[in-house]
Order: sequence, then structure tokens, then C-alpha cells
Amino acid sequence: MTRQNPHFSPPSPRRRELLGTGLGLLAGAGLPGFARAAAPAAFPKGPVKLIVPFAPGGPTDTVGRLIAMKLQEGWGQPVIVDYKPGAGTAIGADFVAKAPPDGLTIGMVNSSFAVNPSLRKTLPYDTIKDIAGITQIANLQLAIVARPDAPFNTLAELIAYAKKNPGKLTYGTPGAGSTTHLGAELLKREAGLDMLHAPFKGSSPAHTELMGGRIDLVVDPFLSVLPFVKAGRMKLIATLGDKPVPGFSYPTVAQTLPGFHVNALLGFIAPHGTPPAVIEKIQSDTRRVLLDPEMRKRVEEQGMEVVASTPAQFDAFVQSEMKRWARVIADAGIQPE
Repeated sequence: MTRQNPHFSPPSPRRRELLGTGLGLLAGAGLPGFARAAAPAAFPKGPVKLIVPFAPGGPTDTVGRLIAMKLQEGWGQPVIVDYKPGAGTAIGADFVAKAPPDGLTIGMVNSSFAVNPSLRKTLPYDTIKDIAGITQIANLQLAIVARPDAPFNTLAELIAYAKKNPGKLTYGTPGAGSTTHLGAELLKREAGLDMLHAPFKGSSPAHTELMGGRIDLVVDPFLSVLPFVKAGRMKLIATLGDKPVPGFSYPTVAQTLPGFHVNALLGFIAPHGTPPAVIEKIQSDTRRVLLDPEMRKRVEEQGMEVVASTPAQFDAFVQSEMKRWARVIADAGIQPE
């Protein structure tokens, strides 16, 4: 993703003195921040808008608001969270793509950002040409869970059972084309399994059907299923990341299928043409926030692993994920919407 380098003038002393109040997001959280005096004169010149392409609530929104609060403290300008859910995050990404490239509008994205080019027949923006990556904030861990009475307890036993009973196991996900769906299809391909997909409109209906005994498996974010696993209402078979969830010892798929990994990404983006110096400033300050020990702990409590990549690393990762999921979608015969 190429970026231009327009000149931009420094703000007035008065602007540098202003302290943003924003929405008072998560006030009193007590996380150490970076000094307000450290913010350079060039950025930000005014309030910054963070576009969140999901409905309020949930771990991704929580992490976004935590970061927004700390950036606001460091920049001395309001960082206002603006929710634009819908169309698998495409509405929010489109808003960012069409915003002025001054760094005052940034957006959050998840794995749908890399999946949408293959899953949707048309998008109102070009993922590569219209959007610049800032940083991958974190990886969101996924998990595969079964009914407590399932005749298997490990992934190896699940694979053996599925191969002896082709087409008889049904797995649920929060929706067709979701990372959970594609992760399960990748697992099917890598393990040579024949299982049926039952898409639901969200996690809760899938959980209900699993606990009611009407489906056999669910693939969902780790944090979403953890309370049910702890309560004995679900059986965790494996997590899908390349290493265990921080703070937990549940097995990974990779321990049975070496090299397998699926993580749901969470990142920041900006409009194409945003000055590289501004991109780097946002990335640097976001990284500083994320690497704070207390913030890292809070992110991990949401079932995520801090990444804090550079803009170039994030751009490269998104493009590699686009290619990876395009192959999975084609192999699974999933038709673009």
C-alpha cells in the first residue's frame, strides 16, 4: 500500500495545550500512559475519530476503547469512538477509506477485512489501493468445542471419529464466511474431514444448539466459550492458534496437525495517502500503549495476544491473509455474496 507525503503545518501553541475529554472512555482504569508532552507538534491537530465496525460490546470493542482512552491521554486530543457496524465490517472500512488522509480518522478491522475481497462480489473500496495499514493490534484466539457427552475428548479422537462417520458431525459458527467458519473449513481440508456446517446469526444461537444436543461442535472465539467450558456445559477440544492461549494450558490444533494455525486479527487502518510520518506516529504510540504490562494483561483477559506490528508488517500480513482465505473459500466452494 503506497502512501503520499503531503506537507502539513504544526498546530498553534493553544492547540498543543488542549486536553481532549472525548467520551470519558473507561475513565479511572488506572493504566499507565505516556507523557502528554511527548506528542510532537505535527499530530494530532484536533480530535481523532476511531471507527469501530462492530456493534458496541464484546472483546474487540473493549480493547478498542481501552486503546482510545490511552491515546487520548497521550495526544491531548479527544479520541472519539464511532460505531459503524454491518456488512462484515465493510461499512466501517469504507468510511475510513473515504475519509480525509490526515490521520484524524482511523479504523479498527478484524479478519473480515482480509476475507471480504474473496467473499463479497463487490466492495465499495479497494482493500489494497484505498486503505493503509497502521498496526496489527492483536490476535484473537479461536476454539473448537463439543457437547459434554461427545464420544471424543481430543482432536485426534475427533478426527478419528469423523473419518469413521463421514458427514455425520455438524459444526456451528456465528455465521457463514466468518473466520470461525473458514478456520473450520481449513481444519476439514488439512485433516481430511467431512463435516456439515450450520451457520447461525451470532454465537449465542450456536451455543444454545450445541448445549441442546442438536449440533456436535462449535467453532467460536475462545473467550466466548470459556465460561461454558468452565461450567462443564461444553468440552474444549483445542484452540486454533499456533500456541496456547496466554494463561491457559488447553491443547492447540497444531499439536496434532503441525503447522496449522488460525488467529482472528485485530488491527488499525487509515485512508490511503495518510502521510507516513503520521502513520508511524499512530503506530508508535499504539505500540507503546499495548506493550504496557497492565494493558497487555487487559488485552489477554479478552482472549487476545498482543502483536503491535509495524505498518509494513501489517500490510504484508493482510495481503498474505487475503491470498490464504481466497484459497480456502475456493476449495470449500463458498460462493461470494
